[in-house]
Amino acid sequence: MGLILGVIMGFIAMLFLSWIPIIGPILAGMVAGIIAGGGASRGALAGFLSGIVGALLLIVLMMFFTTLLAGLAGLLKALFGGIWLLLASLADALLGLIGGAIGGAIMGSREHPYY
Repeated sequence: MGLILGVIMGFIAMLFLSWIPIIGPILAGMVAGIIAGGGASRGALAGFLSGIVGALLLIVLMMFFTTLLAGLAGLLKALFGGIWLLLASLADALLGLIGGAIGGAIMGSREHPYY
């Protein structure tokens, strides 16, 4: 339960903080790691998963709206652009992993008091 909640909260934090380069994904990963608890490795997993979920949702939405606005040519453009966007978004996921490891290390391996 804590890992899933951490991933969801990290994803929501990433939505609001992703406009800040480098620091935003790290802070969102820290949120995921702190909420997930369980040490640095579990926090890193939560931060990485929240970054992946955020990147995939962004890619799907961009592909949908590009196709909607430009038709078939937009679909082809979105498919090829989506590949590059996926590779670029992997950096956010890796920064989320770093932030999650930091947040998990801050919380330590003790149980979270709220659940």
